[in-house]
Amino acid sequence: MVFKCLKCGKCCMETQMPLSRRDIMRIENLGYRRDEFTVKINGKHILRNIGGYCYFLDKEKMKCKIYRDRPIGCKIYPVVYVEGGYVSVDDECPASNTITAREIYRKKPSLIRLVMEVEGIRRK
Repeated sequence: MVFKCLKCGKCCMETQMPLSRRDIMRIENLGYRRDEFTVKINGKHILRNIGGYCYFLDKEKMKCKIYRDRPIGCKIYPVVYVEGGYVSVDDECPASNTITAREIYRKKPSLIRLVMEVEGIRRK
């Protein structure tokens, strides 16, 4: 079975999604200003929440306004980083039981790269 998003919007509520430099540049190229869609916490840019929801969530349609250009962390979700270099599936996602081990394995390198960039960790 392949992960099947239920489009419930739960992952877009009170999000703390970190943004890479490429995420920010890609979204700025769509015409958004950085200060519109990000907040900086501990020196890291994360997606801004408006009224408890991601800045880009269309609450009426429960769809992302920039779906094709969404941040890499959003594309990888519900695969999440676990301290120590591990990955897991977020139990908060109602469709988390539909993701396969193969999908997790495939998404892990992108997630680790995102975490390393956001945390300022250089590869050896």
